Amino acid sequence: MNPTTVAAVDLGAESGRVVGVSIDDGRVTEELVHRFRNVPVDRDGALRWDVPALLGEIRYGLAKLGADRPIASVGVDTWGLDYGLLDAEGGLVDPPISHRDGRTREVYERALREHGAALLYQSTGIQLLEVNSVYQWLADQRAPGRRLDRAATVLLMPDVFHHLLGGAIVSEYTAVSTTGAYDMRGGRWATGLLETLGLPTHMLPEVVEPGTEVGFLRPSGSDPAGLRGTRIIAPAAHDTASAFVAVPAASPDAMFISSGTWSLVGVERPRPVVDAHSQRANLTNEGGYGGTIRLLRNVMGLWLLQECRREWVRQGHDFDYAGLVDAAAEEPFGRSVVDPDHPDFLTPGDMPGRIRRHCAETGQPVPETPGQISRCVIDSLALGYNAVADDLERLLGRRPPAVHIVGGGARNALLSRLTADVTRLPVHCGPFEATALGNGLVQLAALGEAGDLAEIRSLVRASTDVLTYEPSDMDELPRVRARFQRVRQRSPDPVPPTEPQPKP
Repeated sequence: MNPTTVAAVDLGAESGRVVGVSIDDGRVTEELVHRFRNVPVDRDGALRWDVPALLGEIRYGLAKLGADRPIASVGVDTWGLDYGLLDAEGGLVDPPISHRDGRTREVYERALREHGAALLYQSTGIQLLEVNSVYQWLADQRAPGRRLDRAATVLLMPDVFHHLLGGAIVSEYTAVSTTGAYDMRGGRWATGLLETLGLPTHMLPEVVEPGTEVGFLRPSGSDPAGLRGTRIIAPAAHDTASAFVAVPAASPDAMFISSGTWSLVGVERPRPVVDAHSQRANLTNEGGYGGTIRLLRNVMGLWLLQECRREWVRQGHDFDYAGLVDAAAEEPFGRSVVDPDHPDFLTPGDMPGRIRRHCAETGQPVPETPGQISRCVIDSLALGYNAVADDLERLLGRRPPAVHIVGGGARNALLSRLTADVTRLPVHCGPFEATALGNGLVQLAALGEAGDLAEIRSLVRASTDVLTYEPSDMDELPRVRARFQRVRQRSPDPVPPTEPQPKP
């Protein structure tokens, strides 16, 4: 009897993929059947996601996967934050806008001034980032055209695709938890906060748990037989939540890094940690699978290197990522570092020029070559990961015993090795396609083909080759870490100081 196959659709901010996932003889198998580009397009003065093109790529991948076997279910995961607005007939009001559009800084700063960081953080438990959905909604409300006035429902991006594939109008919990508009302690939309901010609440949809069946795949005239009767099951629809499902960790206290365009760095907890201490560290509490909370911080991630490469390609230099990492490995550690989370690095543009400017402004050697700039990015990311580990240690009273890196960034051997050296912790890398794997395993669990989260991770451990890096000594590490701290202190403070409050 053939094993049950599900389709995991994983949309990242640079590419998407359709992957078949199944369990056969106690091991998880993956089959990548279709990979495609995903880049926002400039339309009507905004940076928008090309939803029709993405939907076409998804349908193509599903048809390819279902050509020779039945597909039991399909589920979509995407990045967090972004959303689509539906009108009363269920159509998109307009193409969804990317959080990289740059339209939120002014409204975010105004919200901080008028309402204070404590209200914004304590109402939700979510890291204060200018790109959070709630600040995008404020930008929509105040922009010409008032997009929100035309919306009957708001759906996060994975839910947009579930809706287009099958008609469901619900939002999945892990994706909703990234909005900055959901009360993580209360387990409900933070309607009081939204009303204080002057935002409507009529558009908020029902929230469902990961693993919920939300309908059936709408038939298409070109569908193969394998897609007849295919269910739609919401996975852990935020890509980081799916990636964390597939972390082959044996220790519950390990630090996880989902490494891609963003790096999501943190630990799993049984309940949210929302107090003045977590606020000061700007740690977020995002929903996970199986009743878990991901206590973490968003670090800008490989976006910096991706955007550098795009700029060099525009200049006529066709560098690939492997070549850039090799060139970076030839450069010395810590010659120049930047704060990867500085808001200047958030939007598209001349990233190499911005990095040079930040190094000059902080009195460091200015990196000039692609190898020097790439080394600056990679060193800064490893130091940024360590800063999260330090904050978690202060908050929880113990340092994580190990680091697990999953996702495409786990292939970056230089960054993985430096993470071990800088954090002074063993680093375990793999699986590389963790997001699609976790997505599929949640669907299989919903179908009765897998057990709870512990059993799922046991399956991943039995199916994955993990590469481990042990920390090595670097004489220059204390000096570079101290300089990195000085550089970070020059960045805008995302969380103004507050009087410490008793822990709940």
